[in-house]
Amino acid sequence: MKFIYQSWWKILAVILVFYTMIAGFLLPVPRLPILHETIRNVYFHVPMWMAMLVVFGISVFYSVKYLATNREEYDLIAVESVNTGIFFYALGLLSGMLWAKFAWGEYWSNDPKQNSAAIAFLLYCAYLVLRNAIDEDQKRARISAIYNIFAFPIMIVLLFILPRMTDSLHPGNGGNPAFGRYDMDNNMRMVFYPACIGWIFLGVWVATLRYRIRLIENKQNSI
Repeated sequence: MKFIYQSWWKILAVILVFYTMIAGFLLPVPRLPILHETIRNVYFHVPMWMAMLVVFGISVFYSVKYLATNREEYDLIAVESVNTGIFFYALGLLSGMLWAKFAWGEYWSNDPKQNSAAIAFLLYCAYLVLRNAIDEDQKRARISAIYNIFAFPIMIVLLFILPRMTDSLHPGNGGNPAFGRYDMDNNMRMVFYPACIGWIFLGVWVATLRYRIRLIENKQNSI
């Protein structure tokens, strides 16, 4: 019972992700022009990015806590959350490129949303490069924490504000309506909302595992 009480959200993550994979391909979807069956990608592309945003937000929270306390574990949580976020970011980019190939005719059409997403991705890759470029532990942790705190709002601007200010093919940008407003019916909502919860929990779970692995590695290195 104690295991179930402590791990309920992990069990729920597995159930919801499996439910998404099964129901996402089997339940009917609206027959829309251009999109057709590719609209099923909304069950994966969007929730993956939501998971990315949550773990990046966690990393910022613990970067702030590190600057306030100088506790090493907070820096480790922050960096492993970023590592996890980058992984889900890459999945979101790849699933978006695949979707763009069928909907827009090209994997990469230089759409403002795609370009902004690429810049934001490189912004976080630069975070990892910065950490590896600094040898002294406390200096590395403090500088990367400050960088991380500023990188998150810049990413938000690049992903959700700048694309809305210009023409874009992406739903919800450049005057195009978002999926939830016109295209998603009740069948899709029955899959989409659980998918978001499941992928977010999965992202937090992966970040937690990475943090625990890093703790073990640090203890072994200190022996």
